[in-house]
Amino acid sequence: MGHGAIVFDPSRVGQARPEWFTPAFWGDAAQRVDSGGRGGAWYVNAPFGACVLRQYRRGGFAAHVSESNYLWAGEAHVRSVAEFRLTRLMLDRGLALPVPIAAFYVRRGLRYRAALLMERLPGTRTLADLAAEPHAPWADAGRLVAGMHRAGLDHADLNADNLLFDASGHGWVIDLDRGVARTVGNGWRQRNLERLHRSLLKRRGVREEGDVEEGFARLRAAYDEAWRMP
Repeated sequence: MGHGAIVFDPSRVGQARPEWFTPAFWGDAAQRVDSGGRGGAWYVNAPFGACVLRQYRRGGFAAHVSESNYLWAGEAHVRSVAEFRLTRLMLDRGLALPVPIAAFYVRRGLRYRAALLMERLPGTRTLADLAAEPHAPWADAGRLVAGMHRAGLDHADLNADNLLFDASGHGWVIDLDRGVARTVGNGWRQRNLERLHRSLLKRRGVREEGDVEEGFARLRAAYDEAWRMP
């Protein structure tokens, strides 16, 4: 069976249950997410609201050994728990993020698996999807990333799928897995921006590279302006 725990937001749920972190429990109320990630996410229509269930999956060579099991190094290092706590911290600092509902893990010996339930943001699209449109939210994206950095968030995977926008241009940052709260330094900010730039080029589809560069230049100009503001 193994041993584990659930960390949850009592303002959203009275008591979280382990079965919530298995898509089969939700039946037809769970729908697999097709875009982004490694295929371990589902949209869930739960009694406590629309949410996203993400089971942590490994990529690269490690996935050939075990796709969903991680080496145990204490609860503070559990991926789901760390992301839950970092997200709460960044929400407290004013960053626009989906609200974490519950984080789960179960340990068996020296290995564990984990999952996370997050608030779903209906009516949003990724920057990757919007980038090809005439009125893509480049400036909004730049200001959003600047706000993220002002809050001290070093995002471990700032790609174009992890910035969401609604029709009015309001944006959110998602997927804080392996992120770090920082207070000083510029190198990590530049790495985040370079990662975002590369992802936009990778996802450009049939567009010319110059179109992506033009859009990213608008993003970067808005970022720099927002970063300089007192």
